[in-house]
Amino acid sequence: MHKKLKISIIGAGSTYTPELIEGILKRKESLPITELVLMDIDARKLDIVGRLCERMILAEQLTCRVVRTADLDEALRDADFVLGQIRVGKLAARILDEKIPLKYNLIGQETCGIGGFFKAMRTIPVMLGIAQRMKELCPDAWLINFSNPAGILTEALLNHSEINMLGLCNVPFNMFKSIRETLQLDHPEITYLGLNHLSWITAIEQDGKDYLKQALEMGLNSEAMKNIPSSGFSKELIQMVGAIPSSYLEYYYFKNKKLDLLRSSELSRGEKCVQIEEELLQIYSDAALHTKPELLSSRGGANYSEVAISLVDAIYNDKQEVHVVNVLNHGALDFMEDTDAVEVRAVIGRDGAKPIKVEGFENRHIIDYMRMVKAYERETVTAAVTGSEDAAMRALLMNPLVGDYDAAYACFQELKEAHKAYLPQFYPES
Repeated sequence: MHKKLKISIIGAGSTYTPELIEGILKRKESLPITELVLMDIDARKLDIVGRLCERMILAEQLTCRVVRTADLDEALRDADFVLGQIRVGKLAARILDEKIPLKYNLIGQETCGIGGFFKAMRTIPVMLGIAQRMKELCPDAWLINFSNPAGILTEALLNHSEINMLGLCNVPFNMFKSIRETLQLDHPEITYLGLNHLSWITAIEQDGKDYLKQALEMGLNSEAMKNIPSSGFSKELIQMVGAIPSSYLEYYYFKNKKLDLLRSSELSRGEKCVQIEEELLQIYSDAALHTKPELLSSRGGANYSEVAISLVDAIYNDKQEVHVVNVLNHGALDFMEDTDAVEVRAVIGRDGAKPIKVEGFENRHIIDYMRMVKAYERETVTAAVTGSEDAAMRALLMNPLVGDYDAAYACFQELKEAHKAYLPQFYPES
């Protein structure tokens, strides 16, 4: 009998979970899973999504125990891998993050600007609570987190808890894929660096030839994420930057255009997600369905099962493979502090991630932009952990999408009140 392999998914009621199950089934040879725990506090979603997952596993004749539970401790006890995909306050909270800032001429978005700031405020205390339980119940387990904002959560967890943890995003995977296809390269060495949702491709090499120049001359855009209404970057902008930006940089480089677009949209992205989610839950409820339906790819998480489960595989089987992850810098970028969470290439094996040092990096625009947004992220973590409103305001003033004290203060107070139920650090008495 091979030894046990227990994987627990926290937030398994998410309509993305079948993606993860597909990833696990694809790798059933290299990941001999013996127990899968699906944990969520939303009973209805866990029931519908959980049953589909069970049918998918049955259809592939995988013999593994599947447990559905609302009990975090049951999910964590003796787990080997914990996959975190939580949304504190659910989509209703996201919609407030998106709509309230618009009143103050601020961008409301799930991970960027003041909307992303409040998602961090709600999520960090909960994730730190999960980390605390992991320390008790599965101290050697790996937490692979793709709850947003992934970079800020990595910053919080790796500096304020003692667990094994990596942050994950599907943006790099999708960028690499589109660049390989556009330039018709089959094994390029791509240098990718930045912070989560603030990242660039800074080198493309294959067989000793540098393809970045060609890409910049073409004004090459990488594929936009499904959840961002994308207008793309001009050739002039890409050449000015000297690197290929990820599509999230549209929020920073075209702030006014994005704000106008959000203003004129009839529904916010969160409201659209509510509709897609309900549609998916209807489809998932069909007892004859035992595969992942196509509609799922219209949400922003395409390919993330590939990313998440290949990372689990690399750790479990000590593969020493290169993946892009959110991890503490530890000298990978010499212009950032060692304790800064950055999104870089790292060698992944049984002992986690060893960031690959980027030598001689001199792009001042990227260096300065990363430092500015990292200053915002550090203060954000301080505000989330301590409940300091001063830290919150210092964070928001450093954020290029906020930056105005009056707007930031008024919007902060309104969002804080709106999310009161999920912000114990700001309301200790309740």
